[in-house]
Amino acid sequence: MEMNVGIIGSGTMGSGIAQVAATAGCKVKLYDTNQAALDIAKLALEKILNRLVEKGRIDTAEKSRIQDNISYVDNLKALADSNLTIEAIIENLDIKKKVFSELENYVAEDCIIASNTSSLSIASIAASLKKPKRCVGIHFFNPAPLMRLVEVIPAIQTSYETLEKAIDIITSWKKTVAVAKDTPGFIVNRVARPFYGEALRIYEEGLADFATIDHSLKTLGGFRMGPFELMDFIGNDVNYTVTETVFAAFYFDPRYKPAFTQKRFAEAGYLGRKSE
Repeated sequence: MEMNVGIIGSGTMGSGIAQVAATAGCKVKLYDTNQAALDIAKLALEKILNRLVEKGRIDTAEKSRIQDNISYVDNLKALADSNLTIEAIIENLDIKKKVFSELENYVAEDCIIASNTSSLSIASIAASLKKPKRCVGIHFFNPAPLMRLVEVIPAIQTSYETLEKAIDIITSWKKTVAVAKDTPGFIVNRVARPFYGEALRIYEEGLADFATIDHSLKTLGGFRMGPFELMDFIGNDVNYTVTETVFAAFYFDPRYKPAFTQKRFAEAGYLGRKSE
C-alpha cells in the first residue's frame, strides 16, 4: 500500500519499522532530534541491506529502491504530509504525550497517529490529542523486519475507521495482525512477564546460572531463545522498564514483580547486544 509514513524515533525499533514500510513501497520519513542518531540509522540500514544482497534475498536494484524510499529528517514539521505516523521513542508517557500534541498541529485531520509502545496505555496517549479517535497502538516486535506479528491496539477513543485502516495497512506490509485490548502489556508482553520473571527468580535463588536456565528452556521447553538471551537481545533497560510499567499497571500484583538483578544490569549500563 503506497502512502506517506512518518516514523518518530530512529532507534532500533523506529529504523526497523521504517525498513518494513519502505520495503512495502511507502515513502518514509524517519525523524529524530539527534542528527548523529539519524546517521547511525542510515549506516545500519546500509549494512542490513548489504547483508541481504550477499545472501541473495534481494538484488542491488531492490536495495536502492528501499533506500530511496526513506528520507531522514530532524524537524517534526517534515512529517506534515504523512498518512500514518508511528512513534517509537522512550517508554515515557509524558514525553510521548508532548510529541503527539505537537505532531497533531502539523499533520492532516485524516492522518493516523500511532504509538509503538509495548506497555503504556493507548487511551492515555490518545488523550493528548484534540482528535483522539485517530490514535491507535501499532506494536511491532524486535527485529521488526523479521518478526511477523504486530499487535494493533484500539483505545476506547479509537474510531472503527481508524482501527480498520490500521489493520489494512499493516496487513499490506505482509505482517500478521493481532488486535489486542488496551490492557497492560497487551498480549505478548503480558504473557512474557512470567517467562522473564520466573527465570530471574530461579537465578536469584541460586538454583542455576543464566546459561543453564536458557539451555533448559530451549532444549526441554522448546523455546527458540532462552529468557536471558532474549533480554540481552531486547535490552535490559527496555525490558526492565516494561516490567516496571506492567507491575504498576496491575496494581503491584506480585506475579509481575521486577527483579533487582535486571535493575542492576541496567544501572551498570550492561544493556545487552546494543552495548557492544
